[in-house]
Amino acid sequence: MTRRGHFHNWALLLLIATVFVILWGAFVRVTGSGAGCADHWPLCNGELVPRAPKLETLIELTHRVTSSLAGLLSIAVFFGARRAFPAGSPVRRAAAVGLLLMLLEGAIGALLVKRGLVAKNASQARAFVVGLHLCNTFLLLGAQVLTYHFARGGAPLSLRGRAGRASVLCGLFALALLLGATGAITALGDTLFPAASLREGFAQDLAPGAHFLVQLRVYHPAIAVLGGALLVYSAQSLRSSLDSPEVSRWAWLLTGVYVAQLAVGSLNLWLLAPAPIQITHLLLADLVWIALVMLGAHALAARNSNA
Repeated sequence: MTRRGHFHNWALLLLIATVFVILWGAFVRVTGSGAGCADHWPLCNGELVPRAPKLETLIELTHRVTSSLAGLLSIAVFFGARRAFPAGSPVRRAAAVGLLLMLLEGAIGALLVKRGLVAKNASQARAFVVGLHLCNTFLLLGAQVLTYHFARGGAPLSLRGRAGRASVLCGLFALALLLGATGAITALGDTLFPAASLREGFAQDLAPGAHFLVQLRVYHPAIAVLGGALLVYSAQSLRSSLDSPEVSRWAWLLTGVYVAQLAVGSLNLWLLAPAPIQITHLLLADLVWIALVMLGAHALAARNSNA
């Protein structure tokens, strides 16, 4: 990897590769291909390269290969940051956190496979790990976004005189993680318990003896609307209280992407969660998180307009 002048390009490539891996992971889920390599990991059906693989195996194997490539790229970015930036640089710290979270991401993926928490498994354990997986994924994206941001010359974060602002942002990050985790669990329920019509889906959701994954589906839309309103309101409040064009830009981007995500989420509900809409919805969730991280980074580097 070249020195500082081109490092940010590698950091951006890693971010793009990770988003692709995330979306392909969703494709693995919606196609029921999570057991394409059985419970073998890191091998696939006991082989390094399966012979005459089925379609499900190819889909799962592609996810593993792309995940491994993203992991190798994360290692390269980590060492590239150490080579190009001095000790104590925020680029180094963000790249180190990103590598740690990438390794944890792989470990969670391996846990899902080894414990059989894939394909048609509808256990509480799978729901918990899926929610945990989403939270780790978001934190991983956040670390990679900050690596790129700092490598491009972004100012280091500072909490001095910004405790209140930092508390608000921590609350927004927690809210976004809750939205993402409930969304991932809801998507799992949609995949495992599809409905033939919107009316049938509502009937399933409200049935007293329904599976817990079906009963949980009613909560995510409510959280998305109410939590999203709070997210957008807080972002706009930060924009109006800070004299920063960067904060303003990312606040408006966050607002626009979240509105688009709500629209796609409504379409997803109306069309009974087809695979392309689910994946688009996840992409928009990733973009909302990225916009929130960038908003936070600029807000914690901006001067107070109203201290």
